[in-house]
Amino acid sequence: MLLSFRVANHRSLREEQQLLLTPSYAADEPAEAPWEALTVAGIFGANASGKSNVIDALQYMAAMVSRSFRESEPGGGIERHPFALDPEALEEPSTFVADIIVEGVRHTYGFAVDDARVVEEWMYSYPHKKPRVIFHRELDVFKYGEHSPETLKQAEQITEPNVLFLSVAVRSKQRILLPVYEWFQRIEWRTARHLVMPYILEGLVSDDDPDLERIVTLLRAADTGIEDALVIEESEEEYDARKSARYRNPGRPDAPKRKRLSFQHRGADGGAALTMREQSTGTQSLYWLARPAFKALGRGGPFIVDELDSSLHPFLTAQLIRLFTEPESNPHGAQLIFTSHDVSLLGRIQGQEVLKRDHIWFTEKDECGATELFPVSDFKPRKEENRERRYLAGRYGAVPVLRDELFTAALAAREEDGADAPE
Repeated sequence: MLLSFRVANHRSLREEQQLLLTPSYAADEPAEAPWEALTVAGIFGANASGKSNVIDALQYMAAMVSRSFRESEPGGGIERHPFALDPEALEEPSTFVADIIVEGVRHTYGFAVDDARVVEEWMYSYPHKKPRVIFHRELDVFKYGEHSPETLKQAEQITEPNVLFLSVAVRSKQRILLPVYEWFQRIEWRTARHLVMPYILEGLVSDDDPDLERIVTLLRAADTGIEDALVIEESEEEYDARKSARYRNPGRPDAPKRKRLSFQHRGADGGAALTMREQSTGTQSLYWLARPAFKALGRGGPFIVDELDSSLHPFLTAQLIRLFTEPESNPHGAQLIFTSHDVSLLGRIQGQEVLKRDHIWFTEKDECGATELFPVSDFKPRKEENRERRYLAGRYGAVPVLRDELFTAALAAREEDGADAPE
């Protein structure tokens, strides 16, 4: 589980910002919950306030862990995104730190990078509530703890300056680092980078899809009109045509026949089968979210979503959040971290509170364009107060400052341009 994430000098996050998932209001959490951290964090704020940049920073960290060994050329530097509105920031490192619990033990892993190299990298564990150094790297100098295996030094010899030691060492079978590496690998993402989803639009499925029945149940419960799902294998003609296209690339083996989803809908004159492409945008969005959500719930990993409410009715968004807040549906402690503009999630939907006080975070930009990330708990909210109303009234900040005179002037200019246009 993620306990906290800290980032500095990444996109609009100039100074260090922290997303903290340890509870401040124990009374708000289910009494029977076995979790060691909060299972939900929702980030709200005005457009361009930096909500997505918090998600992007964690995604950047995970990508560096997974791919820096494979994608960084020797001497090729490091691609990063420092705060662009301050020239000094361009010369300073970008820093990323995650505190997580894996296999019952807390770990801290972090690194700092500039345009040329890894400036610093470290990993600590806390097996007995006290810090134990696994490794600490400063430029080309590596240090190890007394409990770290001697074999870690072998990976040091093949680690390039612009590559993470963690990314190299796990490939040389350093098992002491594997739990942290695998935690990053297990994160499920739904962000702007995943908006192109041909496999979803085509409705492609595998032979053994353990979550399909649950997804269909969710779609049926969401009043989408779907009654059931059918798995249809492509025809011989379709398969032959696809094989012919593959033969343009010699050496590629034949792929198995594809299987696609078709959904049975109820209608006035009986049922009709519709493909995934024929479903509404809302149904596709719910399917798009449900699949990684059930995967995360099944193995207790994080599920990170940018704009959770996109194309979804607030009732459906609230139900998806509740899958992560109820111990019955989330026995393994999966976590949902999301951004949203839907302020109804701050209040009650169908008579139930959607987000607890500990679940709510805001982003706001200062006059220099730097993002501040802060929790609603900074305002000492009462448990029963209407947080949706208070947010809309500007009591928590993180709302856009609208300049009515500019809107009026822009509209007037548009009308004048229209009046001058030729008939």
